[in-house]
Amino acid sequence: MSMAQTRIFDRRSLLVVLALLLFAGFSGVTLLGYFASYRQIHAAIVETELPLTSSNVYSEIQKDLVRPILISSAMAQDTFLRDWVLRGEGDVDEIARYLMEIRRHYGAFSSFFVSEKTGNYYTGKGILKRIQADEPRDAWYYRVRGMKDAYEINVDVDMANADALTIFINYRVFDYDGRYLGAAGVGLTADAVSRLIEDYQQRFQRTIYFADAHGRVIQLRGGRDGLGQDLRAVDGLGPLVDGILAARSGARQFEAGGDSHVLHFNYLPELKWYLFVEQNESTSLAKLRHTMWINLAISLVVTLVVLWCASLALGHYQSRIEEMASTDKLTGLLNRHAFEILAAKLLAEHRREPRPFCVLLVDIDHFKSINDSHGHTAGDAVLEAVARTLQGRLRTSDLAVRWGGEEFLLLLKGCHEKEARFMAEALRAAVAAAPVMAGGQAIPVSASIGLACHADAESIESLINRADKALYAAKQGGRNCVAS
Repeated sequence: MSMAQTRIFDRRSLLVVLALLLFAGFSGVTLLGYFASYRQIHAAIVETELPLTSSNVYSEIQKDLVRPILISSAMAQDTFLRDWVLRGEGDVDEIARYLMEIRRHYGAFSSFFVSEKTGNYYTGKGILKRIQADEPRDAWYYRVRGMKDAYEINVDVDMANADALTIFINYRVFDYDGRYLGAAGVGLTADAVSRLIEDYQQRFQRTIYFADAHGRVIQLRGGRDGLGQDLRAVDGLGPLVDGILAARSGARQFEAGGDSHVLHFNYLPELKWYLFVEQNESTSLAKLRHTMWINLAISLVVTLVVLWCASLALGHYQSRIEEMASTDKLTGLLNRHAFEILAAKLLAEHRREPRPFCVLLVDIDHFKSINDSHGHTAGDAVLEAVARTLQGRLRTSDLAVRWGGEEFLLLLKGCHEKEARFMAEALRAAVAAAPVMAGGQAIPVSASIGLACHADAESIESLINRADKALYAAKQGGRNCVAS
């Protein structure tokens, strides 16, 4: 039996270990890179990108809203307005011209004054209406009348301009003795702020919105849906809202809809609003995850290519190395070391599936005399010839081993004693019938053979010892015979 048919070393285990090491190495490097990049991106979002977006939005809003606040403040302190009210609000055209001039001069979308005494709602066109406590659309005035702050910013529809969504600055007006006279101010269209928010959302793929001090969303355009929506009802964000309103600025992270969101918030004292800039971190990391999966796929392909190359190389060199390590250089038969490994495998197979097998110990008769008479070269030729004869008459499942000196061991698988004796006699006869030519001379050769068949639970050593005793009996019986 050749070594290609019975491997001493199974390279599959080595290839499996190599595959695991390679893929673990590639995967480890890829995952380390992914998590390092994740930390950098997360830090950039929290520490740089969201705060910078918030700052930019705030700066733009200041340009649009702080100026109207100053205008409304000036109206509340204007002596003309206060004197006109104190005179009894007699000439409506005067207040209409005043409000129209405020609107034209400062470019406001609307300007107004609501009198506490008469309840008249004045605009640049005169009296728009009379406010009433039971009218829901007039609730803003009664809220302003009862508040402690000097002004509020309110997003509402403008009744004087076809209910256009407007940002109103509602300033409280007092006379010279501190008595409440009403509310004055200007309004500007929400389109400018809305366009700003939309532009930033599209450019940076972030959600931008405002909320009042109670956590209700002030919806302009884009951002979170629902004017007046309570942020406490928002999935994932709700439990954080009270802490956000108390902290006034900072960053938070929450999970919603299976995604991770990073939120930066900042209180805007001029507007009395909170500015929220929110980014879906999972979406931001999608490209990074895609790259990670590509790298893992490449790693797998590289691992398979390396394994294929390693398998070819191992297959080539394993055969050569095993042949060198397991065969006898002179005869080409297995050596004792190889036999010990294969015998252990044979016994393991026998325990799983019992099958008979026998051992033949073959000894060349008078080999010392051949060496002494014809020289060691002739002795080597005899060993090679006998090895070829034995190997050539064995089955592919059998093993032929140079046991030492002029002795050979033959292991016959799936063979009972009767069949083993028949094969032993045939081998003995074949050796005797083939004299060896060496130095121009035909050297007659014969062999004695000891036979032993495996008994249940018997060790290989015990089996070989019985074969050796049988060989000794064959030699004592006149040589060139088979004994068991």
